[in-house]
Amino acid sequence: MTLRITVSEESDATTLRLDGRVVGPWVNELDRAWRSLAGGLGSKKLVVDLCGISHMGLNGRQVLADIHKGTGADFLADTPMTKYFAAEARRKNKTEEET
Repeated sequence: MTLRITVSEESDATTLRLDGRVVGPWVNELDRAWRSLAGGLGSKKLVVDLCGISHMGLNGRQVLADIHKGTGADFLADTPMTKYFAAEARRKNKTEEET
């Protein structure tokens, strides 16, 4: 299974919806996608919708932490697994700030 990335623009937020598996070459695709959006956010909030994720490897989880660190993104999560990924990304950045 591949990764599908969908971008939705609203007046106050840009949503990056992820569906599938964030592993292998799809990690680089996610990294490229969020970086291309980050420069044009302005005052908009970035929201990363993780509800469609079926698997995420360590490198994908690091990209989530990078997204949070770079944009302060909000995460949408609906399962214990996706909630864990979101919490881990937030926690990594908090730990880095404290050291």
